[in-house]
Formats: sequence, C-alpha cells, structure tokens
Amino acid sequence: MAKKILTTPIKAEDLEDIKIGDIIYLNGHITTCRDVAHRRLIEAGRELPVDLDGGAIFHAGPIVRPIKDQEGKYEMVSVGPTTSMRMEKFEKEFIEETGVKLIVGKGGMGKGTMEGCEKFKALHCVFPAGCAVVAAETVEEIEDQNWMDLGMPETLWTCRVKEFGPLIVSIDTHGGNLFEKNKVIFNEKKEKAYAEIIPHVSFIK
Repeated sequence: MAKKILTTPIKAEDLEDIKIGDIIYLNGHITTCRDVAHRRLIEAGRELPVDLDGGAIFHAGPIVRPIKDQEGKYEMVSVGPTTSMRMEKFEKEFIEETGVKLIVGKGGMGKGTMEGCEKFKALHCVFPAGCAVVAAETVEEIEDQNWMDLGMPETLWTCRVKEFGPLIVSIDTHGGNLFEKNKVIFNEKKEKAYAEIIPHVSFIK
C-alpha cells in the first residue's frame, strides 16, 4: 500500500479519499499554533502574521535554540503535540477564517471541529505522544517565527518539513470522528466487562 503524503498547499480534493484511521505524512510547511494564537485571531480579531490558506498547523509548544553564528535563525530541538481539545471552542471559526486544511495535535476534538472539517474541508490528525524528538527530526528548517512576544511555546514557528508523521486521521471531511466512534465501542465493551466482573466482587462494599 502506497504511503499517503500530503503536500502544502493542500486542496480540498486532496482530502476526499482520506478517512478516519488512515495514516498520512506531510511535506511542505507546518506552523505551530496553539492557545494564545487562536485567542488572538478569534477573540481579539488580530490578523495572523502567517498565511495558512491550504496550510497546516501543529498544536505544539516546541523547544528551539538559536543557530550559532546565524542571527535570527533557529533549529528545532523537540516538538511534541499538546492537547487539541484546548482549542476546541476556537477551531471551527479558525478553520473558516484561515482556510487551514490540516490540524495536528494530541487527542481528539469535538463537535465544533467536526463541523468545521466537514463544511470547510479540513482534517484533524493525531501525532503520537512521546515522539517529540522524532517530530523535530522531520523539520528541515525553521523558516520564520512570529509573535515571539508570546514566548517560545506560543510563538508561531513556521517549519519546512519532510514526511512529518505518522499522522493518524481522527476527523475527516465526511463527518467521521475516530475518537467518538471508538468511545461507543469502548463503552459497549465496558458494560460487558462490568457484567462479568461485578458478580465476583460484589462482596466489596
């Protein structure tokens, strides 16, 4: 089976045959973008200093360091995902306003993001937690940095990446949500397990 690789700028038609549970990789550019950047755009109405139309964002607070003898240049040390659900209340509007096509983070997202991904044709993907150094190794160069007044974790670091991933598709453009789907399955298994276990431990009260 061929490796699925998306390349920025991403078009809506690039996402049509991708479903929840698929594993994909990214070539091109991705910008770290988390809580405060979302708040500045949605709540404060501040224009993002990065063009994300057809682009990708990473819910992440990276560790970077200056490159010796290269003023204004930085290298990625570690870039692990942060919990995507923190951005849930902003993400649908963020997708609509920016035209972003790929959102990467940790854990699932909710109804608003599902609606945004379906209506405006975008994906939410999960990057495996605990692999921050692996992610950093896919960063070929940090090409730009914006809003550095926010500090290292919240700065918008725009990175050129090659085969950034693996990314597990958790929300697709067809209304699918992997975490919600699995929640139903797990709850069914939980009830069955309870029924089997409780008769054997009912004396513990």
